[in-house]
Amino acid sequence: MIVLALQEIRKSFGTHEVLKHVSFTLQERERMGLVGVNGSGKSTLMKIIAGAETADEGTVSIQKGLRVGYLAQQGELSGQETVQRVVESVFDPLARMEEELRSLEHEMAEQAGDGEALRRLGGRYDALTREYERQDGYGWRSRVTGVLKGLGLWEAREMETSRLSGGERTRLCLGRMLLSDPDLLLLDEPTNHLDLRSIAWLEGYLGTYRGAVLVISHDRYFLDHVCGRMAELILGTVETYTGNYTEYISKRAEVYETRMKAWEAQQREIARQEAIIAMYRRFNREKSLRAARSREKRLEKLERLDKPQEEGTVRFRFDTRRQTGEDVLQAEGLEKSFGERILFRDVKMHLRAGDRVALIGDNGTGKTTLLRCLTGEEKPDSGRIRWGTGVDIGYYDQHQAGLHENKTVLDEVWDRFPRMEQYEVRGALGLFLFTGDDVFEPVSTLSGGEKGRVALTELMLRKDNVLLLDEPTNHLDMDSREVLEDALADYPGTILAVSHDRYFINRFAEKVFVLEEGGIREYLGNYDSYIEKVNRNAEADGETAGMTRTALDKEKKRSREETQRLKQQKEKLKQAEEAVARAEKAAAELEAALADPETYRDPEAAAEKTKEYHRLQEEINRLYAEWEALESETGV
Repeated sequence: MIVLALQEIRKSFGTHEVLKHVSFTLQERERMGLVGVNGSGKSTLMKIIAGAETADEGTVSIQKGLRVGYLAQQGELSGQETVQRVVESVFDPLARMEEELRSLEHEMAEQAGDGEALRRLGGRYDALTREYERQDGYGWRSRVTGVLKGLGLWEAREMETSRLSGGERTRLCLGRMLLSDPDLLLLDEPTNHLDLRSIAWLEGYLGTYRGAVLVISHDRYFLDHVCGRMAELILGTVETYTGNYTEYISKRAEVYETRMKAWEAQQREIARQEAIIAMYRRFNREKSLRAARSREKRLEKLERLDKPQEEGTVRFRFDTRRQTGEDVLQAEGLEKSFGERILFRDVKMHLRAGDRVALIGDNGTGKTTLLRCLTGEEKPDSGRIRWGTGVDIGYYDQHQAGLHENKTVLDEVWDRFPRMEQYEVRGALGLFLFTGDDVFEPVSTLSGGEKGRVALTELMLRKDNVLLLDEPTNHLDMDSREVLEDALADYPGTILAVSHDRYFINRFAEKVFVLEEGGIREYLGNYDSYIEKVNRNAEADGETAGMTRTALDKEKKRSREETQRLKQQKEKLKQAEEAVARAEKAAAELEAALADPETYRDPEAAAEKTKEYHRLQEEINRLYAEWEALESETGV
């Protein structure tokens, strides 16, 4: 059943037409992701659906009686209520039912001898109890607790809302809306201000949610795990795709290629017809002129395909001026506090040349502060930081604090690289979509994403061999994130990146460092590998709870040795498979030769080939037995 339908929505701001001919439907219990480049009109469209904006043309149809929940990017709260009171207010009707039930119980106790009064009060009590149970009256308090803990607000539950940060206010608005249980959720960047633990909780919550969801998000991992359909806003119109984000990216590329081929084929046919028409006119005979006019009429009636267009995308690559030594960074005993609040302590890190590390952790654990300590912008309270030989550090600040607001885009970059010619600087900026007069815009007028692209331009031109990146995908649209990931994939240097973008971490990281108050835990692999290991360790907690530190160390050593053994076994298995393939290929060639009558013209050669063929058959049997044994040992 359709719960939401948009037809021919149009919206302009002045002369700029943001939305034109936007139409799509949303089915009951469907989860749709709404994506598009920054400025494509996603939030505007969401506001139109929610009724916060009006469309210039078109209609928004919402199923009659449908309850709609809308979360804007900026949460709105007022008053001095506590965090817990704000979310509990959703269940005020149930709280009033509870008060009435207690009152009825008290009245029935007082009217114990009045049969008529007891029947009347009992009837009301039974009806109210059934309604209370239907609305899950016995479970609402645990739901409140679950949402507060899931969104990281449990510790702040007694705090007044006026004291909350912007991120905390947004999370509180999200929690209140989720508990109101609307039939249609409209979410604009719901993962902003959430740490990885809270995002994972939200994914699980939406996975069991009974209503429909339309969500704007730059979190591709979130879209992969929540959405079953995608809508892309491109050049003012919408195109929809079945599947999650990863499937959408693949299908979009296929659709674009198909459309481009169809357009190119039509253009070739149009050019051919126009050449024929021109040739007929050169003949200048009545018959040829009639033929020319006939073909012209057919061309005029032809429904011409529009050339497929894509929004502009960033395209660049990182390089290095020189190589580092093997040991890039060694840090020991790092500690940092602000007043009585300890961010982290006993942090130990070792980066080797070519390492690609994601630094993650809960909000407030000091990830950005740790990066600033490594760059020298902050001083740790204690500990030692030693950079290796030949290290050139490139630092990407998520807030772009190093940009000069009073300069133009061109001067901002050119002043940092004065030896470059102007055309070279403009060429570099062009890679990041700053073209024409864009380069003369003041930095102060740029959006967050545009400032990020200026910072990335400077980082690319520096050619440093160690990149310290603080939330590099923040403010970038999805296509730009994909290009950044491709550029980092080809980067020959060392990377340490703080990020909440799990899709990004999966694309670039080969190690994950988890920052906690007591230090860093290291995991080999990307984000998915880290989660798998954490879950596996959680399952094994019961088995290791009673083990001593020595026993645990021995167990870890055995685990490492087992991992190494399995790696060697898999290599042997691969070699055995290749040996089987070579032997079977040689046997097939001999079998073909033995099937050829010409082979037997030389009896001695034929006998030798027959002997070799039987030897290869025995070798294949032996290799298969070896391969099966290795496969059994490896467990694949």
